[in-house]
Amino acid sequence: MVGTMALLPTFIRPARAPKRAAPLAATGLPADDEMLLDVPDDLLGPALVAAGGGEHRPAAGLLARTRVRRDWEARDRYVKSLAAFADARPEWFDQWRAAAPRDPDVLLVAAQLAVARAWRSPARAELLREVSPLITAAAQAWDRDPVPWRIALDHARGAGAGHKYFGELWEAAVRRSPHHFGCHVAALRYLAVSWHGSHPECFDFADRAAQDAPADSLVQTLPAIAALVYLTDGCGPEVPRARLDAAADRAIVLSARLGRDDSRAAEVRNGLVYVLSRLDRREDALVQLRMLGPYVTSFPWNRFSEDPLGHFLAVRDDLLRGRPARPWSGHDGPPTLAGH
Repeated sequence: MVGTMALLPTFIRPARAPKRAAPLAATGLPADDEMLLDVPDDLLGPALVAAGGGEHRPAAGLLARTRVRRDWEARDRYVKSLAAFADARPEWFDQWRAAAPRDPDVLLVAAQLAVARAWRSPARAELLREVSPLITAAAQAWDRDPVPWRIALDHARGAGAGHKYFGELWEAAVRRSPHHFGCHVAALRYLAVSWHGSHPECFDFADRAAQDAPADSLVQTLPAIAALVYLTDGCGPEVPRARLDAAADRAIVLSARLGRDDSRAAEVRNGLVYVLSRLDRREDALVQLRMLGPYVTSFPWNRFSEDPLGHFLAVRDDLLRGRPARPWSGHDGPPTLAGH
């Protein structure tokens, strides 16, 4: 996995860990300049390297594999990463789209790319209306796939869709995959925006989903994501500390089930480091840092800084030195091309 990262073009993740003095010698933690941001897994990495050389077939094969195997969680992650790459280097994707314009995987990447680009525009609402047919085409191309419906849920949030329409999208998504993590996160973010300040309702949704999900499902982390949203919102009624701790504890249990090489683990643990640091649970946060190893993800740190790696390192330094958590505030921004 690390070897693949070294081959990737520098424009994917140009951030570099700043060198700073930190008490790492006795901790067993990697040094600042050993930390890696958004490392692709062993399947995605070669597809990105090939795309960097203008070759689309490895990416096509990767997404076809997830579709046939119904590996919807990996499919969702790969679609976001490939769309981000296509945004930076469109040539390979343009060739793929010209060669197979009706391919379900082409249509899915095209929909993700269009929605993410529209989010960045001041004319967001108008542009999101224009890309609706792309989402419909992706959903119709492979009816069993929940990922187009996750994109539709993100789209509905950006377009300010009403609850009735959003509920119809949600029902269609869970019919295809009852515990799809991406769809649950999209729904939680919609509720956080439309019920701004009504965090107990968001926690209720997250808790019900986690209780219904299998023990090894990423949905187990949904209450912790609700806690992260609450901790970065700064409005609404106070959520009891016991509920925040319970959300973190549930995610800690899942983190312990995930191996270090599990491609899902890094983002779970990065999110936990933030939540635990804000709850002043320093020892628990340090445990997650040790389990994390050198793998930093943009989320959640890109909610607070344009330099997510640097922000992570600052939080880690605070934890190692026993400093209190800094009172950062975030924003419920657009769905990024890679990550949440």
